[in-house]
Amino acid sequence: MIRLFREGGTFGVNATAGVYPRVGVESGPVAAVGLAGGVLLAETVRATGLAEGLCRALAPWRKDGAVHDPGKIITDLALSVALGGGCLSDLGLARCEPTVFGKVASIPTACRLVGTLAGDIGAVEDAITKARAQARKLAWALAGRRAPTAGVDEQRPLVVDIDATVIGVHSEKEGAAGTFKRGFGFHPLTAWIDHGQDGTGECAGILLRPGNAGSNTAADHVQIRRGPGPGGAGTPTGQAGAGEDRRGRSRQGHPSRTRTPTGGLFGGFHPPGRRR
Repeated sequence: MIRLFREGGTFGVNATAGVYPRVGVESGPVAAVGLAGGVLLAETVRATGLAEGLCRALAPWRKDGAVHDPGKIITDLALSVALGGGCLSDLGLARCEPTVFGKVASIPTACRLVGTLAGDIGAVEDAITKARAQARKLAWALAGRRAPTAGVDEQRPLVVDIDATVIGVHSEKEGAAGTFKRGFGFHPLTAWIDHGQDGTGECAGILLRPGNAGSNTAADHVQIRRGPGPGGAGTPTGQAGAGEDRRGRSRQGHPSRTRTPTGGLFGGFHPPGRRR
């Protein structure tokens, strides 16, 4: 059972601490609540300050008199994807549980926001990237000895895996093209922070590419390795960058190593002495 925390013995606006409602989970002989696992996501957002950071970052694009904050809408969209959504209209997944996710914007409102942000995409991406970097920095600080950078040194560097993946689509979307696997869709290049044997990995960046992008394109590998990464605790961060320099160190000076499949061996991405 999911309940709002009480303030003064009654449910009220004070039950909301931050962007998402403050809720607790109780066990009992009651029917299951749909999307109750979303509490973990909302609490993670709260603990890392991600939603508040996005609200501040996207404040320049909030229209006068707007009811819904752009940062909250973008966070709701991200949560909807994590809950299994596949398109913008799946924002309804969050709207159906106001106890967990608070007030969620309508589909038309979210569509208008996406159109507004798309009109200034460069500045918007920079703003979101910085907010994400700050949230990641706090998350890693809270993780302590379980953070990816804990115990990192020259002998045990921070490892970032880079690989491309094919995503199929069923209609002609922007950037979709024929793939080398004789399909149709996209071919993004992704970077993942290796959490070792006790973890599953963490997305550091995704470089969006059309379906006909090559697997052995060294320039793309270099871009995602040396991309924005503007902050974060020794991190690969950023929309499309693992944040590693030519010396093999992260932006904050932690020793790091990049691993790629054979596609990364072409065009000078890896110096000969570092190929294995």
